[in-house]
Amino acid sequence: MSESLRIDKWLWHARFFKTRTLAAKVVSSGHVRLNAERVKKPSTSVKPGDGLSFMQGTSLRIVRIAAMGTRRGPAAEAQALYDDLTPAPLAGHQNHDARVGIRPTKKDRRALDAIRRTET
Repeated sequence: MSESLRIDKWLWHARFFKTRTLAAKVVSSGHVRLNAERVKKPSTSVKPGDGLSFMQGTSLRIVRIAAMGTRRGPAAEAQALYDDLTPAPLAGHQNHDARVGIRPTKKDRRALDAIRRTET
């Protein structure tokens, strides 16, 4: 097993992204930080002990690399490659973006219609 690996390949091995191409796009667009430094090249090498921070969907992920992977294996094997340092959501704090992309319920539509009627 090698001591370093390309960042896009490691993100794919650790199952943060579905394809290596998607991982490379996220890295090359500058959305990944390696030890607090912005990375723009997917060929950047990472090693155990390095810290990564990146957006995965709508949540920020902060991880420390624990090991290099030799393959993209099952989820249990992938989770052994990193230590998750992502802070837990605050208790009692609601995520207001939780319903983004979800159709409103009938009750929600009635409330929206009522608001629209009062505005005109």
